[in-house]
Amino acid sequence: MGDTGKRYTGGCLCSALRYAAEGAPLLAGHCYCVDCRRASGSGFIPFMGFAASAVRFSGTTRQFRCKSARGGEAVRNFCSVCGSLVFGGVVGEDESHTIYAGSLDDPSLFRPQIAIFTHGRPQWAVVPGGLTMFEALP
Repeated sequence: MGDTGKRYTGGCLCSALRYAAEGAPLLAGHCYCVDCRRASGSGFIPFMGFAASAVRFSGTTRQFRCKSARGGEAVRNFCSVCGSLVFGGVVGEDESHTIYAGSLDDPSLFRPQIAIFTHGRPQWAVVPGGLTMFEALP
């Protein structure tokens, strides 16, 4: 994605849960699946995927687990203090983590490339022009 030297930092509303990610995201986009819409209270979640080795977390989380689109388990991590949704995956177990772009300290670093789970999205949840669209997972 061309951002190999970048550093992405962010965290929750109260700053009790923080992260730093190094290098280019593996992918970046908008997810319009029902779970993401319900978790965010919005029409989609803007996300960035990073290799687990590229991300460091500090602070404690609460987790919510449910069945993922691939059939495994999806894990969402929230700040245990303020409840902000910050990242996906299990630290120390998963090979990659999803960072929710709304939690970035500098939101201008987010460069979405794809839109996933566009099939069944509400009409009012508009997909920005220029994103490669996938009706489900690519």
